[in-house]
Amino acid sequence: MAKFNPWHDVSRGENAPQLINGIIEIPKGSKAKYELDKDSGLLKLDRVLFSAVHYPAAYGFIPQTYCDDKDPLDILVLCSVDLVPMCVVEAKVIGVMQMIDGDEEDDKIIAVAAHDISVNHFNELEDLPPHTLLEMQRFFEDYKALEHKHVTVERFMGREQAYRIIEESIELYNTTFNKEGAVAETSPSA
Repeated sequence: MAKFNPWHDVSRGENAPQLINGIIEIPKGSKAKYELDKDSGLLKLDRVLFSAVHYPAAYGFIPQTYCDDKDPLDILVLCSVDLVPMCVVEAKVIGVMQMIDGDEEDDKIIAVAAHDISVNHFNELEDLPPHTLLEMQRFFEDYKALEHKHVTVERFMGREQAYRIIEESIELYNTTFNKEGAVAETSPSA
């Protein structure tokens, strides 16, 4: 019996990189850091955040993408309702937050729920309420501080740069994994 893994078996979306599927791991407002267990495909509790902060948007990943940090590409999805863990949400990409976590690049795609009339009119980061990006930056710069880990938000960039990052993560996924989601025989990381 084949096992289902959301990372490998859910479509990234037919209109990627502009409109993509995001799989939510962490709902907005959570102090719990959930993440996909890559082997089982289940959601696991990684930790409860050490700091008195909570996620400023629904947080998850884009399926069938891969980054240098050996994880799928991260996504923050703005939505007017709570998105539950393991929900697949069609999201319109509006930008990217580039950050350094430890010594690794760790991009976060910023998107809005495509089928939420309260947010789907946002097309660019500049369309968001000004405080939204400040909240995101402050959260990611603070959430690991009490663990004595350093995160720096380098910059926010627009949707064209976000599209490029998504396309690169798709290309890396396609060269790293075969159609069944296993590491490809010709993969440089195998």
